[in-house]
Amino acid sequence: MRQCLLAASFIGYLGGLLLFCYDFLNSGCLLLIVPIVPIKTYSNAEDDKAQILKDNQNKSGIYMWKNINNDKQYIGSAIDLSNRIKFYYSFSAMENYLQNYKSYIYNAILKHGHSNFSLTILEYCSPEQCIEREDYYLCSLPHEYNILEKAGSRLGHNHSDEIKQIISDAMVGNTNKKGKNISDEAKKKISDALKGENNPMYNKARAEGAGSPSQQIEVTDITNNTTICYDSMSEAARALNINIRRISAYFVRNQLKPYKGRYTFKKL
Repeated sequence: MRQCLLAASFIGYLGGLLLFCYDFLNSGCLLLIVPIVPIKTYSNAEDDKAQILKDNQNKSGIYMWKNINNDKQYIGSAIDLSNRIKFYYSFSAMENYLQNYKSYIYNAILKHGHSNFSLTILEYCSPEQCIEREDYYLCSLPHEYNILEKAGSRLGHNHSDEIKQIISDAMVGNTNKKGKNISDEAKKKISDALKGENNPMYNKARAEGAGSPSQQIEVTDITNNTTICYDSMSEAARALNINIRRISAYFVRNQLKPYKGRYTFKKL
């Protein structure tokens, strides 16, 4: 059986997408035309915000942002589409994220505004299928705003040299290998280094049986009026050096009074 290397090019057609696959190494001829029919496309993400969030409540699947000025795209998946998409509508959350990490799509939305983006729901799928289906579309469609080329590629990945150095620097003077004497400052540096897209489970569906998904939260320090977004309550607890049960209790009680007179928490 001969092995073929396929390359793809793409065009829009009748509101959908056509995938053209060519066998460049062999015949150079058209091998396959696969129509990709999305669930729905919202042509103006600003005007359609309310409908987008309503339509995608309690649904998991694959979505695609498209800059209507330059046709650049971003493909992602989420086990809770409405909750994930809400993040893209929070300018403060995206700005806070970009203070420490890189994201092409956040930068683009902040620069061009939601009115210059369309949002397409490519398909709905079960949570455990999100990574597989996202990978399919990453292999099939342009995605200039994506940093990662393969869905789930951070699962089980080795930390980059930059992250390793941050952790190494944070551990200077902390010789206890079990970590019992790690300073609060070192814990904070390590936690910051593993936030967002550096977290192996960032924006990925959890494996079946792995328990409930992480809840993104926004933490505001009223003493200096700063707001930071965390990918989970446990991450926030580590960064603030408090027990995660205190944060959980805050939400269970629908507490309005700042915790310790300093922190307020909000689910994203």
